[in-house]
Amino acid sequence: MYYKEKSQIKMIFKGHSDYLHCVAVRNSGNQIVTGSEDGTARLWDCKSGKCTQVIDPWKDKKSKEPFPYVSCIALDSSESWLACGSGRTLSVWNLPAQECVSRISMHASVQDLIYDDSQILAVGAEPLLSRLNVNGVILSQIQCAPQSAFSVSLHPSGVVAVAGYGGLVDVISQFGSHLCTFRCKCL
Repeated sequence: MYYKEKSQIKMIFKGHSDYLHCVAVRNSGNQIVTGSEDGTARLWDCKSGKCTQVIDPWKDKKSKEPFPYVSCIALDSSESWLACGSGRTLSVWNLPAQECVSRISMHASVQDLIYDDSQILAVGAEPLLSRLNVNGVILSQIQCAPQSAFSVSLHPSGVVAVAGYGGLVDVISQFGSHLCTFRCKCL
């Protein structure tokens, strides 16, 4: 943690052994969740700086990934469910029970995900937006313009934006139809 007004570090969170890829805020418990190149996600108490839980998507699984890592994480609105993207695997965790409830093998690396109520929207190194339930069942897949999608965002109205390679952004209705695709251009 960092004191902006004093320009100094307030607290150091020790535990990960490699770079961080992602972070999410868990307001209900005054915690943050981090995902790392070391292959773990960790829950941290913001007051003490201590790691309160280690989530290892690769535990008890023989990895086919050359370098296991956690590329993206998302919390549901109750902050009881955590989804982790780790290479070509998406895992769903029940945080109060501290257990993995599903592990889904995807066709390509998962690069971003977000919860839409009790469903998960995931994008990655393929031109698809996948909608899954927490049990790992793929409910739908929508073709996207970016050949590799890096980011997914959800508006409260249900409209989804998917951004990725080539500066392309797809805007998709809550019913799954494409509203528009546009390209961002550098100045």
